[in-house]
Amino acid sequence: MKKPRITVAVTALNAVDSPGPGVGVIRSILACEDYEARIIGLSYESLEPGVYMHDLVDKSYQIPYPGAGSDQLLNRLEYIHSQEKIDVIIPNFDSELSHFIRLSPVLEEWGIHLFLPSPQQLESLDKLHLHEFGEKHGFNVPKTKFIANKVEIPGLVEEFDFPMVVKGKYYEAYIAHNLGQVSGYYDKINAKWGLPVVIQEFVKGTEIDIAGLGDGTGQLMGAIPMRKLYITDKGKGWSGVVLGDDGLIEMSRQFIRASRWKGGFELELMRTDDEQFYLMEINPRFPAWIYTTVEAGQNLPAALVKMAIGMKVKPYKGYNVGKMFVRYSWDLITDISEFEKISTMGEL
Repeated sequence: MKKPRITVAVTALNAVDSPGPGVGVIRSILACEDYEARIIGLSYESLEPGVYMHDLVDKSYQIPYPGAGSDQLLNRLEYIHSQEKIDVIIPNFDSELSHFIRLSPVLEEWGIHLFLPSPQQLESLDKLHLHEFGEKHGFNVPKTKFIANKVEIPGLVEEFDFPMVVKGKYYEAYIAHNLGQVSGYYDKINAKWGLPVVIQEFVKGTEIDIAGLGDGTGQLMGAIPMRKLYITDKGKGWSGVVLGDDGLIEMSRQFIRASRWKGGFELELMRTDDEQFYLMEINPRFPAWIYTTVEAGQNLPAALVKMAIGMKVKPYKGYNVGKMFVRYSWDLITDISEFEKISTMGEL
């Protein structure tokens, strides 16, 4: 039987020290043998490495930053769709999800399929509501506070011990050991991600992440737990190993039953010395290390693509423990003419 041909557009093509999930998602999709995929890259900046990875990305287009609003994004997607006839879009940045969710009814009318949660689901799991979600559904969540003015910083010592964690509402986390560091990280995060800045209780332990996929009805389609072996100064896992732990899989099922999440997700956990698990964050999309799930036996991005276009998919039942990833830097050589083309024409 002839394989179906699918055109899939993917965002988050940055593959730098704080990489986006896009390249890993693309590698996963191309590893699937059930269809032939043509990959369209959607980039925000001209120097996103995925733009120049021609063995992975067939063509790239720049799209407006999330701050430009939904209307500008829709106008740009209308042009790209007229050129490429997109079947599926997989957005991979937290900050862009609300726009794609808002536009999904129109995109579906055009024949573009997405597999995303509802606006209410997305809001209920963001950093601003994580503590509420944890209390309601029985997850341990560290004490958290949101500040929108530097005058609130001195008072933090009355509620938090040092060290404390300073986070952006979308990305980045730093460990502060004094008020001066809190103030410095506040300025840094505010300049990049805006307010509020998240202050969180520091929980000492082993960092464990779970990449998974929910079907939107409360069923877990697959989940792979990973222990971080090396962490960058931005809190990103630079290497990790797949764990065999039925308790972590059951925690993923508990999360899906509680949230009825539709789409990819990542649970960021901390396991303390007394074997308590704290839910530190819920990321509403696949993580940058998502290709590891393919090698572990669960191709979660490929399953998402199938579900988006209406193919029947059975939940994964097992995976290969001990698979390990080590991220590395590699000089990708291109020509200045390609940079000039994506910068001036907005496509390559």
